[in-house]
Amino acid sequence: MSAIDDRYPSRVDRDAQILPRTDPVVYGKHGPLTPRQLDEYDRNGYCFVESFLSEEEVSVLRGELDSLRTAERVRQSEISITEPSSGAIRSIFAVETVSDIFAGLAADQRILAMVRQILGSDVYIHQSRLNLKPGFAGKEFYWHSDFETWHAEDGMPAMRAVSCSVALTDNLEFNGPLMLMPGSHRHFVQCVGKTPEKHFQTSLKRQEYGVPSCEQLEWLTTQCGIAVPKGPAGSVIFFDCNVMHGSNSNITPYPRSNAFFVYNSIKNTLAEPFSAATQRPWYLANRTPEAITPRDFGLVCGDQTRTPHYV
Repeated sequence: MSAIDDRYPSRVDRDAQILPRTDPVVYGKHGPLTPRQLDEYDRNGYCFVESFLSEEEVSVLRGELDSLRTAERVRQSEISITEPSSGAIRSIFAVETVSDIFAGLAADQRILAMVRQILGSDVYIHQSRLNLKPGFAGKEFYWHSDFETWHAEDGMPAMRAVSCSVALTDNLEFNGPLMLMPGSHRHFVQCVGKTPEKHFQTSLKRQEYGVPSCEQLEWLTTQCGIAVPKGPAGSVIFFDCNVMHGSNSNITPYPRSNAFFVYNSIKNTLAEPFSAATQRPWYLANRTPEAITPRDFGLVCGDQTRTPHYV
């Protein structure tokens, strides 16, 4: 258990409460996000930027996604998570460690400038993954706050992390897009139940601990409502680590694939887990933080060849 004071206790025995957030939402001021966008992020807990990447950049990323998805070495690796019923790949974690292309995207100078503006510091990748929802087979991600898990199971001390979700396919209203509760990031939702040993082995397929109750979700929905940012491939959503979010299953023929990068402040590195007996694996929680050096993703795309970039 962590020696740092736990300001956000969770995984309680009973009587889970909704606690007020005690951390800022926006830590910096100057940068590429306009005052209106920064205010939107502070108020709602997310900011949506449509068509952030060019069609050429999206094409390169989609080609790399297909290479990773069909590579047997990646599929058999511990970083690949499959659907519990179909066996289709659900997520590929630590994607920047197996792909030069996605490593370039993670370090994109445009993305980093916005993230560092929000967090007011240099950043590192806490976690990354590709989320795949193939047509007819992509299952839901139930409502959750990422911070609750990262705090309880990874030891992230404060709410000073930003998630960046890059749409690799069109995110439509009917193919399981990301749903968020605007303003929910200002409430910390305690969850009931002691964290099981090696919880990650089941939670990545279907999470049963660290999820809010129906009563808590009803209260949050009444207070905040539900928003569904939609847009073409290449659009980006920046959202706070504590915003309540989830997505429905995909029963349409249209796949929904996103690249997901979690940027944590270099001033908010991990302690011991607050509500778990052991640390999660490296591909879920980075414990060797190193500030990211910005790169020009356009140059990365220009240098790519038709051969797979995974190692």
